[in-house]
Amino acid sequence: MAKSAEAEKLKEKSGLKEEFIEFINRGSMIDLAVGVAVGGAFTAIVNSLVNDIVMPIVGLILGGVDFTNLAIRIPNFFGTGDEAVIAYGNFIQNVVQFLVIAWVIFMVIKAMNRMNRKREARKEKAEKKTEKK
Repeated sequence: MAKSAEAEKLKEKSGLKEEFIEFINRGSMIDLAVGVAVGGAFTAIVNSLVNDIVMPIVGLILGGVDFTNLAIRIPNFFGTGDEAVIAYGNFIQNVVQFLVIAWVIFMVIKAMNRMNRKREARKEKAEKKTEKK
């Protein structure tokens, strides 16, 4: 009986290994890996866009404000250590970065949905033509 239990565990491990290999080789897993890599590169581009182009223009419009230096400094009233810094300028920049990324993703998905609707319409039209014949 002990041997059959061991054999069952070995079979289960083998099945788990095969299932894992199948999972890794699926197209969706590869798509996910490509998406993460492209997303990382895209993040660098958006960071540069926001930090080097958008925020300096916004700062100029608001009277020469440099958002990277906007902060509230709270002194340590207990006499030990440094002051606390609330870098709200950094927070504003991160919100702008989020909005830019969200807008770009929205536009990409909108374009993809439009292409899918057109493809579906062509497919339905072709099916109707074949039904008529």
